[in-house]
Amino acid sequence: MFKTIDAISQSARYDLIVIGSGAAGMAAALFAAIEGRKVLVVERTEYVGGTSALSAATTWMPNSHHSKTVNPDDSREKVRKFLDGVVGNHSPAAMREAFLDSAPEAVATLEANSEVKFRPYATHPDYEQQFEGATMRGRALEPVPYDGRGLGADLDKIRPPIPEFTIFGGMMVDRTDIGHLLAIRKSARSFAHTAKILAHYAGDRLKGRRGSRLVMGNALIGRFLASLNARGVDILLGTEVQDLVTENGAVTGVKLSSGGTMRQVSAACGVVLAAGGFNRHPQRRGELLPQGESHSPSAPGHTGAMQDIALRLGARLGEGNLDSAFWAPVSIRRRADGSTASFPHFVMDRSKPGTVCVDQMGRRFVNESVSYHLFARAIFEHNKTVPCIPCFIITDAVGLKKYGLGMVRMGTSNIAPYLADGYLTEGATVAELARKIGVPAANLEDTIAAMNRYAASGKDDEFGRGTTPYHRVNGDAAVGPNPTLGPIAAPPYYAVRLYPGDIGAATGLVIDEWAQVMRADGRPITGLYACGNEANSIMGGTYPGPGITIGPAITFAYRAVRHALGDAQARNAA
Repeated sequence: MFKTIDAISQSARYDLIVIGSGAAGMAAALFAAIEGRKVLVVERTEYVGGTSALSAATTWMPNSHHSKTVNPDDSREKVRKFLDGVVGNHSPAAMREAFLDSAPEAVATLEANSEVKFRPYATHPDYEQQFEGATMRGRALEPVPYDGRGLGADLDKIRPPIPEFTIFGGMMVDRTDIGHLLAIRKSARSFAHTAKILAHYAGDRLKGRRGSRLVMGNALIGRFLASLNARGVDILLGTEVQDLVTENGAVTGVKLSSGGTMRQVSAACGVVLAAGGFNRHPQRRGELLPQGESHSPSAPGHTGAMQDIALRLGARLGEGNLDSAFWAPVSIRRRADGSTASFPHFVMDRSKPGTVCVDQMGRRFVNESVSYHLFARAIFEHNKTVPCIPCFIITDAVGLKKYGLGMVRMGTSNIAPYLADGYLTEGATVAELARKIGVPAANLEDTIAAMNRYAASGKDDEFGRGTTPYHRVNGDAAVGPNPTLGPIAAPPYYAVRLYPGDIGAATGLVIDEWAQVMRADGRPITGLYACGNEANSIMGGTYPGPGITIGPAITFAYRAVRHALGDAQARNAA
């Protein structure tokens, strides 16, 4: 239930106080509320949801009860081998074991006691298919769409999705919807599905409200919010944490401020930090991220302020990660209201036939079909020797119409606004396009000629595009012999600039297996927990598969609450 700070008494006492309202924070609050505890959630922005609300909210939870419905042959041993291969020594194996211990329990607990519901997708592969134990399905779950009308006015408290990920001015769609939209003229089932969601959205617009059919990240946050409301959890928006209260070295409460009003609130069992990490921290961003222009499409609340407070209490940041952030290539465009859109290029264009990505010399530097994290890492690495920030994704008239390019959606009939503001560059010939984007024409012509040869043979002799199941599933199954390769030969030609974009923090506060924040001397800070991107990633800055941030976030929220509320097994193990 949303409250103002004036409604919280100076002597207020809660069992658990949670800082941050993304998936990690809401999960921690809900797990405690399920146990009948009194919980306060503190959010510094005007919305709940954090970056989770902006994301697809894919949730990597191996061996859940859902996994068995689509991949009965998966096992903990296979998952362990996969993570050992991808992550290796970048994180302690004990943290991954704790995750595997509790992930199935966390999912089952949520689904049995709340509105939070997940479903497996028929094909949702791990990204690093070359490692033993990788699978094509079952580990990645997605939130079931949710009818937000049941939230009433609270619907407007959920952070809205990225506008460029919606259609018709605010209608949210997930990939199931997109599949039906593309097949509307071919399938009666798709026609019926499309008609239903369009009617729902039309009803919202007629009543003057935002789209209330919630999918992906908004669905997950909507389901959490409904569940927290049902259990009477107090939520403060627009409220800053000024400091943590300690007694004899243990964290026992928080000092809050909002609109000039101050409160000191007690936490009998502990405080959980889940404020999203350092991505917008004024100094730490420059200290931890690679040099070179980058953009963050994450939510604005990730200032790292809670980490600063924890560090003053003796906490420490993780070391040894492969990367300090998780990455995706993004394209940038100024919106009509003056704000900047940072659009993540996940899978909708880079792996499609008829595209190629080049550096500022007009040459390829990466397999375009690798995961978004590896793609953006490659931009930084290549930029050390050849200018590559920005790089360019290029297609032809057929590719643009059929698959789109970034914010230019497939089938867009009027591309003039994108050309006018420079987001999209057009050339009647490859040489003209090269001149307009400032790359050597001869190099770009050679690159595209090579791609056309690869499209004909089905074999990418340079980078092996389309050689793993993950590559191929993101291509176009109707195209052969390689679903990720197609000719780039139908003028005019188009390019969009791509930059590295950090989509979440990997480096964070060091925690133990029960999410206790650890001091530099190896002792826990009693009463202080961290989960989500506030905590150091158990994946060590690698990106094994879809949802490897939200899955561990929810799992360690579950473990934090078990420990904080005095679970005997958790206490004995610690």
